[in-house]
Amino acid sequence: MRDPLHRLYQTKLALLATIFTVVGLALIVLARWSVGEPSWQWLSRLPVSDLGSALFTTGLVAVVFTYFDSQDSEERAAERLKRVIASEAPAIRDAVIDGFAFKQEDLARVATPERLDEIVTNSLALRLGDAAFAEDVYTDIREQAIRATERWYDARISIRLSMDRGAGTARSPLFVTTVTWEYTVVPTTQVRRFTCVDDRADYRELTQDPTTSVWYVNPRHGIKPGSREAFELVQFAVDGDERPIRRTERQDGQTYSVNIGREVIEAGQPVTIAYTYQTVVPVRGHLLHLDLEQPTKGVDIALDYSDCGIEYVNVVDFIASSERTRVSQSPKTVPGQRVKVGFDGWVFPRSGVAFVWAQPTATSKELGT
Repeated sequence: MRDPLHRLYQTKLALLATIFTVVGLALIVLARWSVGEPSWQWLSRLPVSDLGSALFTTGLVAVVFTYFDSQDSEERAAERLKRVIASEAPAIRDAVIDGFAFKQEDLARVATPERLDEIVTNSLALRLGDAAFAEDVYTDIREQAIRATERWYDARISIRLSMDRGAGTARSPLFVTTVTWEYTVVPTTQVRRFTCVDDRADYRELTQDPTTSVWYVNPRHGIKPGSREAFELVQFAVDGDERPIRRTERQDGQTYSVNIGREVIEAGQPVTIAYTYQTVVPVRGHLLHLDLEQPTKGVDIALDYSDCGIEYVNVVDFIASSERTRVSQSPKTVPGQRVKVGFDGWVFPRSGVAFVWAQPTATSKELGT
C-alpha cells in the first residue's frame, strides 16, 4: 500500500491532467466556433487553437503517461541510485572514516557518548582481535580516565622520614612522614579536602570522592585519628599564594578543608597546586604506600630516609604501562640517603608506588621491631 504522500501526488497529478484536458478542449472548440461568427473574428488573430491543442495534448498524453508510468519511474530512479551508491561506496566509506579519525568536531556533532563508546570498542576489538578483551579494557580506561574530574601534570612529590622522638612505650615506634606535593592542574572543584580516619570502610568510601585525599591510621598503633600527630595539613598554596586551612576534628577522625577560590575555577587556566602534610607510619610496618588520586602525566617522587636507621629501601611501583619506571638510589659515599622514582607517562588513579625498607639487626632490636 502506497503512503499518503504518494497518493496525494497522484491526486494532484490527475486533477492537473483533467484541468489541462478540459481547458485545452474548450479552447479548441472556441476557436472553431469563432470562425462562423463575424463578431468573434478578432479571436482568429490569437493562437487560441494552438494553445488549446498544447494543453489538450499535455493533459491527455504527457500527464496521463507520467501518471501511469510513475511506478516504473520510481523503480528506475531507485536502481539508478543504487548504482551511484555502489560506484561511490569506497569514496563515501573513506570520507566517513577520515572524518571519524581526524575531525573530532565532526564526530562530536554526529555521535552520542554511547555511540562513541561503541565506535571505540569495535575499533579496539578489530585491533586486538578479541571483542570481550577490548570491551573490558576500554571500560576500565573509561572508568579511570574519562570520569576523572581533573588531570594533573608534572607531579613532584617529596617525602622525608624521621624518627618520632616523642614516642612513648605505650605505642609502636613511628616514623614522622612529611610529604610535599606540587603539580599543575586546571582545577574543577573549589574546595579541596584532606581526611584522616581509622575505619577501613570509611576509608574505602572516601576514596571514591575525587575532591578528598584520605589517610588511614591504624588505631592499634596508639595514635588517635583526630589528633594532629596522626595527620596535619600544614600548608596549601595556589600559584605561590597561601590559602587558609580549616580544620574539623571529631572522635573518629579529622578533616582539613581549603578553598581554592572561585576566581581560579572560573578562569579555567592551569595553576600550580602545592601542599605539605605530616603523618606517621609504623616503623615495624616496613612500608609506605603512595597513591595517585587523578590521572597524572609525569611523576617524580623523592624519598629521603637519612638518619632513620634504615639500611636500604626497595621500590615497588603499581604503574601499569609499557614504559619503564626510573628508580635511582643515592650513593652511600654522599651525605644523606635518598631514593627517587620517575615516570613520564600517564598514571591512572589508584596506581602508585610503595617503599619497603629494611633495617640492620641491631637497629631493629633497639626499635623493638
